[in-house]
Amino acid sequence: MENYRTSSHSLYDIKYHFVWVTKYRKPMLTGAVSLRVRDLVREIYKTYDIEILQGAVSRDHVHVLLSCPPNISASKVMGYIKGKTSRKLMMEFKHIQKQCWGRHFWARGYFVASSGNVTDEVIMEYIRQQKDVEPRDGGENFQVT
Repeated sequence: MENYRTSSHSLYDIKYHFVWVTKYRKPMLTGAVSLRVRDLVREIYKTYDIEILQGAVSRDHVHVLLSCPPNISASKVMGYIKGKTSRKLMMEFKHIQKQCWGRHFWARGYFVASSGNVTDEVIMEYIRQQKDVEPRDGGENFQVT
């Protein structure tokens, strides 16, 4: 229970590992640009009550492990970050505009994986062990207790 976070109507522990890369994997995340990316990511996530558990900015990609509220999907998290950071970086660093024709700083895709303290098998076994199970009606993986 120590890692659970709360909102007005929920108790949750949702963690995502994200990785996203620069367009054409160009090594543009150096010096002041890398520091600005880190600061922008922190600022944007704070706005949405997303907690960064660990992060790293490399020359051509960014890794973050974060805890996210249940009302924000993984795709929205990435949309906020890539959209807002791209726009601000292009405005603040003129040399980036020359390297990124087409006004795209980040590549189109990203990697995301959920992370947790309990395996799928443990959760399935917990659900199977619920008391007062009624006879199954064809839905063998969805019981009524």
